[in-house]
Amino acid sequence: MTVTKIVKIDPLHPDHHLVQEAAHIVARGGLVVIPTETVYGIAVNMLDVQAQARLYEIKQRPKNKPFTVHIEEKMRIEEFAGRIPTAAYKLIEKFWPGPLTLLLKSVSGGMVGLRMPDNRVARDIIALARVPVVCPSANLSGKPAPKNFTEAIKDMQGLVDYAIDAGPATLGVESTIVDLTVDPAQFIREGAITKEAISAVINTKQVLFICTGNSCRSVMADAYLRKLLLEKNRTDVFVSSAGIITLPGLGATSGTKQALQQEGIDVSNYHSRGVTKEMIKKSDLILAMEKIHEEHILRMAPEVKNRLFLLKEFAKIDDSDLSIPDPIGKPLDTYTRTLAVIKEAVEKVSNLL
Repeated sequence: MTVTKIVKIDPLHPDHHLVQEAAHIVARGGLVVIPTETVYGIAVNMLDVQAQARLYEIKQRPKNKPFTVHIEEKMRIEEFAGRIPTAAYKLIEKFWPGPLTLLLKSVSGGMVGLRMPDNRVARDIIALARVPVVCPSANLSGKPAPKNFTEAIKDMQGLVDYAIDAGPATLGVESTIVDLTVDPAQFIREGAITKEAISAVINTKQVLFICTGNSCRSVMADAYLRKLLLEKNRTDVFVSSAGIITLPGLGATSGTKQALQQEGIDVSNYHSRGVTKEMIKKSDLILAMEKIHEEHILRMAPEVKNRLFLLKEFAKIDDSDLSIPDPIGKPLDTYTRTLAVIKEAVEKVSNLL
């Protein structure tokens, strides 16, 4: 029988020393009961074979039923999963941290379950442990998952090394599990997030426009497509834009603002953004203004090649030159002509979405 050390932690202001102690025990192969926003779980070092064997024995769980990996940062998903679909990045953006478990193809070709808990204590322990952490619910297989510490320690007293009492779980409902290794996605368990909410996110389309500084061309395309979608009453398409070289927070150029004002579009509050891998990977369609933009995106994320196009190319504009030149620093009539080219292309894109 193991002597279980029990500590009480304020979930809003956790004692760093106690959290660090728990993390060290996990790293060394110990079993630690921790809080999450769904239910209480048992944190274990995924790399420690003996610790995992002990966890299976304690939970009386079949060996062919793997445990979910818990992570503290969204993009750590790429350490464990390969060939990650766009739907996963959309769901991550919307629901992580939170009560959603994603089943994905692992980097080794199998399957892996991943979740990012919306609980500060849990994420701090995972981060400080500096090892991959699995964390199944703190109950015997077949019994209800524990919604509070009293329920968790009832079966785990003397079986785990350390247990943290942080009060009742915020939600008290297990995570929703979605299998993204198949298309369409399959719901394995409906938990704190409904099937309808998950499906609504998966079925949206994300369009990303790319230019150099995100102050002229991509802003025009972004703003004009939004206008068209509003007119069509399309709520299933989300539009954004970014630049490959930009200073975040700068606004649209004066010429861009004036040209769009002629279309009844106000971008005076627009703030430029630099493109990130997260933006790219969650996008269903990425439309660039010039070849140099395409090349930049492919260096960042080669796997998006099949959904990356020049804007005029995707719109099937019959032109020997598929580039849309940068109007920055030019007179207003240059901006107006640039917008006319972008409008023609974006109108065709809106009919293809």
